Amino acid sequence: MKIRSVEFAGTVVNPAADLPDDLPQVAFSGRSNVGKSSLINTILGRTRKHVARVSATPGKTQALNFFRVNDTFFLVDLPGFGFAKVPTSVKDGWKELVEGYLGRPDGALAVVHLMDVRRDPRDSDLQMLEYLAGMGKPALVVLTKVDKLNRSQRGRRIGGIIEELGLAEDQVVPFSSKTGEGREVLLEALAALLGVEEDDGEPAREPGAVPG
Repeated sequence: MKIRSVEFAGTVVNPAADLPDDLPQVAFSGRSNVGKSSLINTILGRTRKHVARVSATPGKTQALNFFRVNDTFFLVDLPGFGFAKVPTSVKDGWKELVEGYLGRPDGALAVVHLMDVRRDPRDSDLQMLEYLAGMGKPALVVLTKVDKLNRSQRGRRIGGIIEELGLAEDQVVPFSSKTGEGREVLLEALAALLGVEEDDGEPAREPGAVPG
């Protein structure tokens, strides 16, 4: 799938609110420091002028951010969880927002869940995958920051995580925002999940940054 255009379509802070449009959606989830904004910018080809803001402060994203891609589907950036230094009441609000959105019949068709390849799966990661499996919602796991490992470390870490999660190898994508590894694989997976036909269109000019 070629990325021809990307447009920030707005934020949603209430799980019952109207969505920006009725296009199919795929959501991206993960812990606050997993590199989600960097991954989104990389797969959308917006590495010079970012669409998703990269912050040094974990937990910056506190709403559902919708990006219209190719006028065909929405990429939805979910709030990060885990290390954010915020009150429990705020974290509970994020949980209500995310679960309320994912449970909507017009919500995301599938979820891409990010995990740092250098870290063992946390309870929150396992809970998210169990939650999605319980709903029968397709999930793809992306292991970020694979460039941080040498070849032998990489093989052990990826194999160990796949075994612990009990997933098939084709449900897991190694990824690096630094090198771009995994970008094409992930775009092909998104096209398959969304039923979007691939094309050879030229990418559009990069837009300016938007809230993330």
